[in-house]
Amino acid sequence: FQPVALVGVKADPATMLNVSGNSGSESFKFADDYVAFTGAQEADVAIKAPLVFVGYGIDAPEQHWNDYKGTPDDYRGKILVMLVNDPPATPQEPNLFGARALTYYGRWTYKYEEGARRGAAGVILLHTDESAGYPWSVVRTSNGSWRFDIARGAGDKTPYLKMRAWMTDAAGHRLMKLAGQDLDALRRAAASRDFKPVPLNLEGAIDLHSEVKRVAAPNVVGILPGRDARLRDEYVVFSAHWDHFGIGAPDKTGDKIYNGAVDNASGVASVLGIAQALVNLPESERPRRSILFLFTTAEEQGLLGSEWYARHPLAPLAKTAADVNLDSMNVLGLTRDFIPLGANRSTLQAVVEAVARERGMEVKPDARPEQGLFYRSDHFPFAKVGVPSINLEPGDDFIGRPKGWGQKQFEAYNNAHYHQPSDEYSDTWNFQGMIQEAEIALAIGRHIADAPELPRFNPNDEFAKAQRR
Repeated sequence: FQPVALVGVKADPATMLNVSGNSGSESFKFADDYVAFTGAQEADVAIKAPLVFVGYGIDAPEQHWNDYKGTPDDYRGKILVMLVNDPPATPQEPNLFGARALTYYGRWTYKYEEGARRGAAGVILLHTDESAGYPWSVVRTSNGSWRFDIARGAGDKTPYLKMRAWMTDAAGHRLMKLAGQDLDALRRAAASRDFKPVPLNLEGAIDLHSEVKRVAAPNVVGILPGRDARLRDEYVVFSAHWDHFGIGAPDKTGDKIYNGAVDNASGVASVLGIAQALVNLPESERPRRSILFLFTTAEEQGLLGSEWYARHPLAPLAKTAADVNLDSMNVLGLTRDFIPLGANRSTLQAVVEAVARERGMEVKPDARPEQGLFYRSDHFPFAKVGVPSINLEPGDDFIGRPKGWGQKQFEAYNNAHYHQPSDEYSDTWNFQGMIQEAEIALAIGRHIADAPELPRFNPNDEFAKAQRR
């Protein structure tokens, strides 16, 4: 076990967010209009501060984009209101912020981090189903119960927000109307480099009382030594997160248990199966490099377990060949294709193409780049510290199914079961798809483990500069 010290907070659901201005006041109801949690790791936090609309809340020098024009005092101690996602590409700049693909600047994690770096008291993200890639029900259940952070130790100067909040689109329109603004017009203005932050002449007030608990929720790690004496001090990682949301708000049936059967008991079971398959091999047939099986904690809280591992690796990062991450396996059936998210960033692309050829399958690009899936699971912290990584996803060309069937199944799961109590085992599951995906992952890991050289990021990739080899 690798201990990970976490602090959890659970906001009082009776907490109201009160906003007042010259034209009146509005009160916003927890869960229905907004959700909030504190990064202060304290039970009681009181905020009374001006609101400033900062567009997309992005400072990206390489894109010549800065939503934080003005002086530091324009943001310090304020509540910053911002849009989810990246600014849209234009006909003049079709590849702006990755075009259709979401960049890290569009992720909620970046927006909270940047707001904290600016010294803001709080950040309110304005949600839409389209911009976030999931409905409000996901935001409500993911943020309306226990939220965890890595515990801050003595002397830790990492900036944090007293309030991290999301607000529904309808509530966002009410907020802007109170300020004498039109939210749709502000969205259009925010899509330009010339956008300047807009003081809303409103004051937000919240007394955020939270339950607080400190827990040690470990990463679970197993190591299979490699057979090659020269290469066994290098490691291939197979990762899957073991956490979900536990007990939370009841759904319409009264069910309060968030099982996480697909997300991510299926991934954990697959990595355990891969481990069993490799352990059962005669020692002379095992991989040349060592294999590290990593079951991470608190992925649903913001990749906390993998972030902790990346900061405190059990194998040197310079000798970590790659991470193959499994998160939410295919329980729908066999496919003719698969999607290795992130492989195109490194020499792992050649590996996955070789595995596809061996199986007569096709490698497909990210089917939903606007959702930023590369930044949403435990391979991402590995990439940030310079380790080539992939998140394996099933394709959507299902054998025996009509074209478009897979996309419909994804939408049905995303809208009804993702981060809901209904993510539970079903007799309709087709384990052939899960076995196929696990076998593909095993083959990719085996190729990496037996290759003469370690994988490398492409020279122009954003993570190349973090490589330690």
